[in-house]
Amino acid sequence: MSTDPPVDPRGPRFAAWVTTLVLAVVLLTGWWPLLAAQAVVFGIGAFAGLRYAPYSLFYRALIAPRLPRTGEREDAAPLRFAQAVGFGFAVVGVLGYAAGAGWVGALATAFALAAAFLNAAFGFCLGCETYLLLHRHETKEVSTTP
Repeated sequence: MSTDPPVDPRGPRFAAWVTTLVLAVVLLTGWWPLLAAQAVVFGIGAFAGLRYAPYSLFYRALIAPRLPRTGEREDAAPLRFAQAVGFGFAVVGVLGYAAGAGWVGALATAFALAAAFLNAAFGFCLGCETYLLLHRHETKEVSTTP
């Protein structure tokens, strides 16, 4: 369980839409400084916490107050894991573009874009599901050890 408080699931979905837009622009233009900025956003969410992530701050300040209240909450740990995975892909992408291996940058950006779009459009967080699978495997391994 994460030390972060549970989050309104609409916030991460909003962030996924913004991320989708940012990564699509990077993929279309190859402008890796924008990908570097997205890597910072992922890094803040993954390592400092979702409450400090720029898109989360924007959502809580400007979007959430205009929406009906909801009691629905989800654990932040899978979301932070997903942010860490996004961070990894973004860093690989930045390094690829910056080193002149545009195909590496484009491929890493495309993977991150696909994951962000799945979350934004369908509410399917690939990183979250991976976290849950790894956690289940870890728990199963601990419970079956003699």
